Amino acid sequence: MILEINHVSFSYGSIGVLRDVRFSVSPGEVLAILGPNGAGKTTLLKCINAMLRPETGSVLVEGHEVLQLAPSDIARKVGYVAQQSEPARLTVFDAVLMGRRPHIRWKVSERDLMVVDAALKRLGLDNLALRYIDQLSGGEFQKVNIARALVQEPSLLLLDEPTSSLDLKNQIEILSLIRRVVCSHRIAAVMTAHDINSALRHAHKILFLKDGMVFAVCGSRDVTAATVEAVYGVRVEIHHVGSIPLVVPLDGQKA
Repeated sequence: MILEINHVSFSYGSIGVLRDVRFSVSPGEVLAILGPNGAGKTTLLKCINAMLRPETGSVLVEGHEVLQLAPSDIARKVGYVAQQSEPARLTVFDAVLMGRRPHIRWKVSERDLMVVDAALKRLGLDNLALRYIDQLSGGEFQKVNIARALVQEPSLLLLDEPTSSLDLKNQIEILSLIRRVVCSHRIAAVMTAHDINSALRHAHKILFLKDGMVFAVCGSRDVTAATVEAVYGVRVEIHHVGSIPLVVPLDGQKA
């Protein structure tokens, strides 16, 4: 098991956000966290990455309690792609190289350069290596953010709404890329999402959060209309295009 979340709870002051959250993710799995606004999706990612300290419970990555690890050790195990980041005046190559910082000792090694070069090629960014990232399109910039996380060589990849503000083509490309990398490298990924149909298409497992609690965890092909209706308060039907489930809202009224 790469990630184990055991009885995690978290509050902002007196406001409870997460309550007794439990789930696990295995090598080669992409898990998507779904739920309405304010359900605690981003807060949960930050608890996993030790950016926030849970009030109760534990977060284990490859059997190690994250809160007991040094920040450099966390960065070797967990790659994090935030929901929003501002482009800086860096080249694509230098921006991705920054992801190697947890591994660099005295100076950048030949292996560091090889890892960055391989990531750029994998994400189709090698022809943009010397372009400044503030000159990139939204899809290209998000690929740079993912490449920077991947060169950390993590066992766990965390992504907070990785396709927000991207067009349909880039959404499919980014999510397909994440799934391929996770499967080929036998790592794990946890991502938050608002687009339920994209999540059902690209994730192996779905975790539904409601009011800060885990409402359901299931395979992406096992999601039911009843679960979606209970979590979102909207009547839906689930149809299949080939083997891919498609959630279709019936109207805007609560179930």
